[in-house]
Amino acid sequence: MFAARQPEIETLEPCGAPDHEDCGLRLTLDRLGEKWTVMTIAELSRGPRRYREIERALSGVTQRMLTLTLRRLERDGLVNRHVEPTNPPSVTYSLSRTGTDFARIAASLVTWSRANKADILAARDAYDARPRS
Repeated sequence: MFAARQPEIETLEPCGAPDHEDCGLRLTLDRLGEKWTVMTIAELSRGPRRYREIERALSGVTQRMLTLTLRRLERDGLVNRHVEPTNPPSVTYSLSRTGTDFARIAASLVTWSRANKADILAARDAYDARPRS
């Protein structure tokens, strides 16, 4: 039996394998793999937001998780934190240049997910329906 012909795709070089340089993919996947990262980035892609605005927009996020997510994104240089010297201090979060680039990539992933969701679910159903040996 012959395998179906695959469409032409860009060849992906192994990243972080023993004989290849670490390209930072693990750093990106660590962040991307966290539940609230993409949702927080998506909210900040609409423009600068205060903490409570982000919290209200992300249904289900706890204060602790949002705080950790914002700290991690700031540490990685994806988010800027600006403190206004008011009483009480006013804190605004925005995407950095790197965060904006990351948002574009995340948007592509969301678009792909929406376009392929039905195919993925159908493939899972077909796989689960197969007899096991």
